[in-house]
Amino acid sequence: MGCRQIFVRLADCNLRCAYCDTNFERADFCKIETAAGSMLFRDEKNPLDAAQVVEVIKNFAGAVPTQAVSFTGGEPLLHWQFVRDVAGAVKNFGVKIFLETNGTLPEEFKKISAAVDIVSMDIKLGVGKNLFALHEKFLRAAHGKDLYIKMVVADATTPEEFFSAVELVAGVDPKILLILQPVTPIKNVSAPSAEKLLNFQSTALKKIHDVRIIPQTHKIISLL
Repeated sequence: MGCRQIFVRLADCNLRCAYCDTNFERADFCKIETAAGSMLFRDEKNPLDAAQVVEVIKNFAGAVPTQAVSFTGGEPLLHWQFVRDVAGAVKNFGVKIFLETNGTLPEEFKKISAAVDIVSMDIKLGVGKNLFALHEKFLRAAHGKDLYIKMVVADATTPEEFFSAVELVAGVDPKILLILQPVTPIKNVSAPSAEKLLNFQSTALKKIHDVRIIPQTHKIISLL
């Protein structure tokens, strides 16, 4: 949290989470910031190829010291070949590769694992289907990376599902960092109470060494 990153947002997702606040549908044009941090954008015709994206990243990384290039979405692993091609070139700039993923495509991750430095993996709660088997396979594939898990917690999140997810993480490695993110209210999804978050955190800390509550910081400061 708080590190300067360059975001590469990819279209398409294999899930439809009720609390998703991102438009990940394919579009005729994409938006590229005119200068790092300017919040001013120009439109470019889609799809961009890897070389075009690498050039944009090179310019941003040269303008402002950057912790990592973050591939996000949507679900970036649906386009693992593109991520691999861009990441391979970007690592030559001395910038780390950060992957944000819903943790349901472990085989695709294995194909780009060597290029990825940091992994932020969601464990999806309340999405109407049990993804825990895929999440466990992904965690085992990503184990050894700079890895943390994010769980979005809503008012409707049940203790049973949450505790099952905690057991899953602890069963792989109790030293994996767990982030509890209170949902930013959207559509018909309400945020949890502070009491609920703290109760979840205290219970999770019995199984996992480091459990933190962190909201969507960019929303707080009105950044994108």
